[in-house]
Amino acid sequence: MIQRAKISEIPEILSMTNACRINMESKNIFQWTEEYPSKEEFLMDIKRKELYVLKREHTLIGSIVISTLMDDEYKNVAWLTSNAKNLYIHRLAIHPDYQGKGYAQQLMDFAENFAKQNDFISIRLDTFSQNSRNQRFYEARGYRKLEDIYFPNQSSYSFHCYELIV
Repeated sequence: MIQRAKISEIPEILSMTNACRINMESKNIFQWTEEYPSKEEFLMDIKRKELYVLKREHTLIGSIVISTLMDDEYKNVAWLTSNAKNLYIHRLAIHPDYQGKGYAQQLMDFAENFAKQNDFISIRLDTFSQNSRNQRFYEARGYRKLEDIYFPNQSSYSFHCYELIV
């Protein structure tokens, strides 16, 4: 079941994203840090009603942020569509124990259906240039790779921007 996250779920969300970070690091993917994603970011996501969680039998196994706010880093990207009525995906995470079972697909299906039902013209996101699994995931869903941006507080490597016209 996918539903809006509650403040009381923040500890579970942080535990899950930390498990994801450790799992990625074991594969030499240094996409997230001990500081990112943070409790403060998730609290802001909940305040804006943009953080959703995926539960399986009362266990929180995944999360996704579906936002209407464009990050400053995105402002100079040559997007496929105009900067109006776009959704932005952030912090998609599935606990490592549940990865490879289609749960990330469910969260993205949810986000894409949300976009269509609410008349958004596209979905935009970024993924770490060193995470080829994520790149294949988005490209298989029809997202088009555009240009790179940087988040120096996270990594010296770039992040690829992607967009899907819905």
